[in-house]
Amino acid sequence: MDSKPRAITDQEAGVLVERAPAKVNLTLRVLGRRADGYHDLMSLVAFAGTADRLTLQPGRSLSLEVAGEGAAAAGPEADNLVLKAARALIAHVPGLAAGHFRLEKRLPVAAGLGGGSSDAAAALRLLARLNGLALDDPRLVEAAAAVGSDVPVCLGARASLMGGRGERVEPLALPRFGAVLVNPRIGVPTAEVFGLLALKPGEALPGPAHPDAAGFAADRSGLVAQLAGLTNDLEAPARRLAPVLAEVEAALAATPGVRLVRMSGSGATMFALYDDCRAAGRAAKLLRARHSGWWVRSTVLG
Repeated sequence: MDSKPRAITDQEAGVLVERAPAKVNLTLRVLGRRADGYHDLMSLVAFAGTADRLTLQPGRSLSLEVAGEGAAAAGPEADNLVLKAARALIAHVPGLAAGHFRLEKRLPVAAGLGGGSSDAAAALRLLARLNGLALDDPRLVEAAAAVGSDVPVCLGARASLMGGRGERVEPLALPRFGAVLVNPRIGVPTAEVFGLLALKPGEALPGPAHPDAAGFAADRSGLVAQLAGLTNDLEAPARRLAPVLAEVEAALAATPGVRLVRMSGSGATMFALYDDCRAAGRAAKLLRARHSGWWVRSTVLG
């Protein structure tokens, strides 16, 4: 009897694979608006186990297909940040080898999780592997900054303090947390959230002083206490655009073992921190049972 043909793995087919993890802003201070119109930020950023998946099949022409549950919301493939990142690197590295990208979109779109930026960063890492470029190659870093403010911190995909408009990235060690990410399946336009701050060029936004990279506690309880005294300055304007965030916050705050609840990025994803992944898993199970229409994921954050 003939045996069933064995499936060919991506590795055997010469396909390169990268994860594009969700970016979570544990803090987000908007220090003010610069004369050039950009906002100066300070943000402690962590990355989750929850991620999109990006593959690259080396070839002569650059192309992209998008699949997965979030494919429709990702918009036209021609406008995807994966292709924008690839073209930015090609402009910096003449003769760069590329190929066909396939993005499995698992993260919600316009959700404050840096999904598109993380996809773009994953594309740059794949192209770097294919072409033998180091991740600290200045051309790679310049291409990341040209694509978007969150792409430089997503390039390394590790806990970091992000500053400026996103171009200053300082990696640091953080304790690991269990976490639950919740999006009520709505998107909040980033430009509208920043617009509600109504800062004029040169105007500062009052708020608590933000620690530098060396100023964060290395233990879990100490870090939670510090985070509780800091803010996400975009949360208040995002709540004006998406009042359902109050319901999401209340639902997360009611879960057993929760240590902190906050919005990530410009929303509308809220996250909660727990001491371990078991507590996060139990919380996510409760939330799915009570709010079946929400996007809920338990994960590890660090």
